[in-house]
Amino acid sequence: MLNKLEEVADRFREVEGLLSEPTVVNDQNRYRALTKEHAELVDVVGRYERYCQIRQEIAGSQELLKDPDPDVREMANAEVADLESEKNALEAQLKLMLLPKDPNDTRNVILEVRAGTGGDEAALFAGDLFRMYTRYAENQGWKVELLSSAESEAGGFKEVIAMITGKGAYSRFKYESGTHRVQRVPETEAQGRIHTSACTVAVLPEAEDVEIDIDPTDLRIDLFRASGAGGQHVNKTESAVRITHIPTGVVVSCQDEKSQHKNKAKAMKVLQSRLLDAMQAEQQAKTAADRKSQVGSGDRSERIRTYNFPQGRCTDHRVGLTLYKLEAIMQGDLDEVIETLTTHYQAELMAGQDN
Repeated sequence: MLNKLEEVADRFREVEGLLSEPTVVNDQNRYRALTKEHAELVDVVGRYERYCQIRQEIAGSQELLKDPDPDVREMANAEVADLESEKNALEAQLKLMLLPKDPNDTRNVILEVRAGTGGDEAALFAGDLFRMYTRYAENQGWKVELLSSAESEAGGFKEVIAMITGKGAYSRFKYESGTHRVQRVPETEAQGRIHTSACTVAVLPEAEDVEIDIDPTDLRIDLFRASGAGGQHVNKTESAVRITHIPTGVVVSCQDEKSQHKNKAKAMKVLQSRLLDAMQAEQQAKTAADRKSQVGSGDRSERIRTYNFPQGRCTDHRVGLTLYKLEAIMQGDLDEVIETLTTHYQAELMAGQDN
């Protein structure tokens, strides 16, 4: 760890020097990149310098333990204990800071929720999940923009796609990908029997135009009349857009806007993010084929969580977390769930580094 920290400190000093060079100052792109790197390194280096200072102070205090005066030895003992405590805390923080950064963590999110098995009840649950995520995002001060939706006749959604814009959105949402199962008594159930249904959630980092170069000749764009649960423009004009990426077979459609151009722009944004997600998943599979844990893998076939309404219970199966505050969770109180998953994933990364 100390060798890595010394490398980080060397790079920090190098970046500081570069930022004062006129050639760098005049190159706005390079200057911005170095300024960002400097901001990312400054906290690590500050803690590392304090860590080195504490080690020196401990060495000095340990010398005092040999002093013939018992009062001096007692004072030195107390000082060493305090310094060791601070050193251990800093060491844990620095280990965390040295973990590989997920380059997507700072990005916005494309959130997709789809009803799975369970018919109308699954669609209603998809609507509940989408409201849960919307409330959580709004509590963080993030913006939620609906990109596409297909409503169910009984309520809820067969499918809903939204953009969540805010600093660190992906870092908080990335563990939500997977199958979410619900157990509850539907309003239409006369016998009071508990039904089980499911929805799938996909969380994609928003793609930037420069990352995904899509050849226009690879696209088939179809226009059709919007359909859904009402609205004056429904079935009047061919404003809905369906885009097919021919090489991969990925299909995206959008019909929520009255404008054909707006629907096309939204559909392209979703298409770019899906292609980026597929590309990154392929890269991750090559570099982490032996990784056993599925936490954060984005495996959408995996059942990750159960929401049991009769018991007021929410269980995340990946980390064995069970919370009996389902009503609060459905209102967007997801902090405890997300923090537990984040801590678990970081612990796995640290264990991997130690091996």
